[in-house]
Parts: sequence; structure tokens; C-alpha cells
Amino acid sequence: MAPHSVVHGPRPARSDRLTRVVAASLIGTTVEWYDYFLYGSAAALVFGKVFFPDSDPLTGTLLSFLTYAIGFAARPLGALVFGHFGDRIGRKRLLVLSLLMMGGATTLIGCVPSYHSIGVGAPILLTTLRVVQGFALGGEWGGAVLLVSEHGDAGRRGFWASWPQGGAPAGNLIAVGVLSLMTGVQSDAAFVAWGWRIPFLFSAVLVGIGLWIRLSVDESPLFKEALAKAERREKARGAVDRLPGLAVLRDHWRDVLVAMGARMAENISYYVLTTFVLAYCVEHLGLHKQTALNAVLIGSAVQFCLIPLFGALSDRVGRKPVYLVGAVGTGAWAWAFFTMLDTRNFTALVSAVTVGLVFHSAMYAPQAAFFSELFATRMRYSGASIGAQFASVAAGAPAPLIAVALLKSYGDATPVSVYVSLAAVVTVVALLFARETRGRDLETLTSGGGGAGRGSVGSASTETAASSA
Repeated sequence: MAPHSVVHGPRPARSDRLTRVVAASLIGTTVEWYDYFLYGSAAALVFGKVFFPDSDPLTGTLLSFLTYAIGFAARPLGALVFGHFGDRIGRKRLLVLSLLMMGGATTLIGCVPSYHSIGVGAPILLTTLRVVQGFALGGEWGGAVLLVSEHGDAGRRGFWASWPQGGAPAGNLIAVGVLSLMTGVQSDAAFVAWGWRIPFLFSAVLVGIGLWIRLSVDESPLFKEALAKAERREKARGAVDRLPGLAVLRDHWRDVLVAMGARMAENISYYVLTTFVLAYCVEHLGLHKQTALNAVLIGSAVQFCLIPLFGALSDRVGRKPVYLVGAVGTGAWAWAFFTMLDTRNFTALVSAVTVGLVFHSAMYAPQAAFFSELFATRMRYSGASIGAQFASVAAGAPAPLIAVALLKSYGDATPVSVYVSLAAVVTVVALLFARETRGRDLETLTSGGGGAGRGSVGSASTETAASSA
């Protein structure tokens, strides 16, 4: 049976439940991404002055981005831990825990004293809390998109699963919006002294809202069914399989590599477009903070609207074609992007960021359904998280750091354009090795079938998948 032929229409009772799950996942991921992106924006704008005041501006920014990158190192560990327990005890419990960890760390960042107050202890505390953020986010993404994917139907999975992806631009929109507001109503001195702390402390309110909504949704019915079958099988065998992560590396290693390659252009371009751009405009071009923040603000608003549209498009034409358009467009746009920024014209600045985020949306929107459809149910949390978060260490983690270092070394952004274009080439190659996953039935996905794997659907595959976990 061809992968795209397995399409089931949603039952009316499932429709209302799916809407609640989508809303809860979107709000929860928005809160988590708000916390995470707030750090990146603050690192570009203020952390160099607060925590590394003895350095020149670009070096201070470079050191700030180093603490920013360290958070990514914790994301694979979060993916392994949250993926393991998410595949063993369920998606919902782990999503509640990730939200609490992320919100707590972000709120505490707003309380960290400056370097002038406690010396080297300040950047150490900052970095420690960033590691907690990274650990929490490593487990958040996989659980949020899977909860929606496993509640929905194959025919519209790309559309529904793209909504949690909208949490990234929505979170960035709120983070940048709050920072823009603070820089607009305060002097630079007041913003550096205390104003930047308010958006971090505000996280406590957002986490409370997100937690209340996330606790209201049910566990994935697909996971509960797979768990019940696995428990019956384990009882009959008298043995318990406890390491879904190892099953992923054994049965889905090709799919993990495809997911990692697919993430390269998506992840690198996003942090160049939304984080490095702030440092580039302020430190290199001499523009005001609010000008750069407003450009990212507008681009993020446009991206939030586009993500479900690209997700729906992937249901019609496939995950790969939409993703490929985004990857090729990103590689090409990297050359026009900095040329437009260098004009120092606000309209050109907004256009540069927005078009870049349009191409990013074409990759990011189908990614949730694409990665979910690569892995069997009892190893899906581990597989999707490992593929996504291990790639982030090589992609998003060093992206602003590398971009600032290249700018500092060469004095212009041409090497940064080369860097983004090479990432796009890696993603295109990975996608060429992947199979189309649109329309796969998650209930009958084999343990070895995936984007680059062996098969896709089979009558006994549910049993195979569960036993492999």
C-alpha cells in the first residue's frame, strides 16, 4: 500500500478533542519558545554589557552568544531523558514538567545579579540557568508535536501538527515585542540597569497560563493503545523493554540522520534571521535596538500566519516538495539578506527578515508531521526528539556564535551568507535521501519504516513497533 493512500477522515467526536489539544500545544509551545528566544534576543542586545562589561561590544556579544550556545548542548540530553520517559509513561506528563522547568529557569534569569554585583558568579549562574532551559526545550518539541499528530488523522496531519510549530514565531513575537516595548519607553541606561529583567520575570505569569491549559488535555489515544499492547506483551514474555532510545538507533538510524540533515538549514537560518540580525544591526550597522526588534517583530507575525498554510500545503503536495522549496530559497536568500540590511533602510530591513522567514516557514511547517511520520509509536517521542535536538547542537547552537565570529574576523557578512548556503545544501541532500511520508497511518507504521528506511505500512507492523520499544 502506498504511503499516501492511507487516509482516514476524522470522527466528529475527535474533532473537538483535537481542537483542544492543538490549542493547548500551541499555547504551551508559545510560552516555552518565549522563554527560550527571550534569552537569545537579550544576549544580542544587553547581556554583553551586563555580564561581560570589560569586553569590547562585539566580543561581549560573542561571549553572550557562547552562553546562549551552551544551552543547546543540554537539548540532546533533554531529548534522551524526556523521549525515554515520554515513550514509557506518556507525552502529557513530560510536557507539564518541561513547561515548569523552562518557566522556572527563565524567571530566575531575571533575578541573576550583574557582573558588577557578584563578579564571575553572575555569568556562571546565567549559564547554569541556560542549561536548564536547553534541557527542558529538548523534551518539549517532540512531545508537543506528537500529542497533536497522534490525536489527528493522516489526511490533515500536516495542517494540525503545524500549529505547535507556530509557537516558535508566536513566542519570538511576544519576546521581541516585550523587549521592543521596554526599549521604547526606557533610556538605554535604564534598560541595561533593570528594564531587561521585566520580560524574564513576566515568564512566571505565562507559565501559569500555559500550565492551566496543558493540564486540561488528554493523553494521546494512539500512545495509550500502544502502551496497553506493549504491557500485555511484556507480561506474557516476563520481560520489560525499557530503552526506546536504543530501539530508535537500531531500527530508525536512517531516519534520525534524515531528520538531522533536514534541520540544518532550518535551524541555522532561523537563528541568523532572528538573533544574529539583532547584533548585526545594532553593533555593526549602528542602528537603534528598537529598529532591529521591530523588523523581527513584523517578520515573526507574518511567519505565524504562514505556518499553518504551509502545513496544509504539505497535506496536498507532500512534505518533501514544500520543505525543499524552503531549503533552496533559504540558500539563495542568504545572499540578498545582508545586502538589504546594509542599506540601513527600515523597509528593506523588514523585507529582508520577512522573506527569510517565509522560506523558513516552508521548512518548519511540515517538519512536525514529517518527523512524526518517520517513527513508530512506542519510540516516536525518542526518535523525533533525538533527530531534532541532536541536530540543534551542530546547527542552532553555534549559528549566532559562528556568525558573530565571521563578522568579527572578516568585517562583512559575506562569509555568513556562505555558511547559511552550505547548511541549505546539507538539508537538500538529506531530503533527497528521504521518502515521502504524507498520509502514513501512524497506527500501522513499522519499526523499520521511515523517511529513509525500509517499509512504511504493514498489517503486523503495530506489533513490531511496540515490541521494538
